[in-house]
Order: sequence, then C-alpha cells, then structure tokens
Amino acid sequence: MGHSKRINEMPFQKSVGTIVFHKEKGEIFYLFLLAPSVSNKKEFYFDFPKGHVEKGEKDIETAKRELKEETGIEGAYFLPGFKEWIKYFFKKDGENFFKIAVFFLVETKKKEVTLSSEHVDYKWFTFTEALENITFENTKRVLKKADQFIRES
Repeated sequence: MGHSKRINEMPFQKSVGTIVFHKEKGEIFYLFLLAPSVSNKKEFYFDFPKGHVEKGEKDIETAKRELKEETGIEGAYFLPGFKEWIKYFFKKDGENFFKIAVFFLVETKKKEVTLSSEHVDYKWFTFTEALENITFENTKRVLKKADQFIRES
C-alpha cells in the first residue's frame, strides 16, 4: 500500500488527508474516523481521513480519493489557501518510520458517512469535543489552524 522511500536509512511515507467540516445552525462540526493503532491493534484513536499517495498522484487527487474511499463523501468544497503538514515517527513491525501527512480543509453538506474496512466508527465533533477526544498533539495543532482559518474566512 503506497510506496516508502528511505531518508537516512529510515523508511519514509507520505499521506494526504482532509479536515472535513460542516456547519449547522452556526456551529462547526469536524469529522473524525476511529482507527486502530498501527503499533497496537487493541488501541483506537480518532483521526482525519487520510491515506498514502499513489504513484503519479497529486496531493489534491489523493485527498479526494481517500475522502471518497474512507467516508463515501464526494464533491466536497476544498477551501483555497489551506494546506497544513504534520511530521511524525511511528513504529510498525519493529521498524521506525518517518511520516509526513498533508491536510486540506474541506466543507461538505453531507453528514452521512460510509466507512471503509479501515475504520470502526466516525464522529462529528465540535471544536471543543474534538480537542477532548483527539490523542495526538500534532492533530490538535492542525485542527486549531483549520478552525482559525474557517472563522477568519
């Protein structure tokens, strides 16, 4: 699934994803998917829809494909001018990986989500609920930037 390059002998992966939101009665709700942890299949965490870049794909193409594959959402509006990065390390099968995840910000009118087999559940959270339920600091940081971007535009 997706190709890995090596940086300083450490495998490197790139993913692209979307921060999906919808507005209802003046409130913003963010979509999070519940996924099993790569390092421990008994642990679960909330994350944005995202996935590996396939050969020849542009970031935006990966974002649209992964959004459709993981949520069933198509035709969402990509907000121009928003593109954020997360860099992190993770362990899989005893090997350390370096990963970069790129995120676009998308608005949808669709609240119904059709999950792929990769995820076990989904939730629409308010900004406050999201911060309480997100495990990783870098995910919180990117959400804060998205929320600020929406409120300012």
